[in-house]
Amino acid sequence: MANGQFSKPASKRDLSPARRRLVELLRRVGFGRIEGLRVVCGEPVLDPAPHIARDFTLGGRTESSPTCSLPDFLLKEHVIQMFTIFDREQSITVEVLKVRNGLPVHMTVVGGLGIG
Repeated sequence: MANGQFSKPASKRDLSPARRRLVELLRRVGFGRIEGLRVVCGEPVLDPAPHIARDFTLGGRTESSPTCSLPDFLLKEHVIQMFTIFDREQSITVEVLKVRNGLPVHMTVVGGLGIG
């Protein structure tokens, strides 16, 4: 696996250590957003830590994902698409990565496109 790239289907075990840490962070956030995540050479940089904002629904049930504590599991399409963008763009800053049920659902990035 060169530069964190993988073929589908992929499991958490197939990821680089930095990508595994990001998947684990997504699962811990659950619902909310990750802000200011740098991606360098296609790999997420978690040191220094990006800003984390979590959402809570009051009066509702909050359940953690059962895969959160598993050492390995198949990656969902959302995660595969996010890493495909990282591979394509290589060096970007993810200004906002929206997280729903432990999965990335939307991201706004700056940089990339080979400009500047």
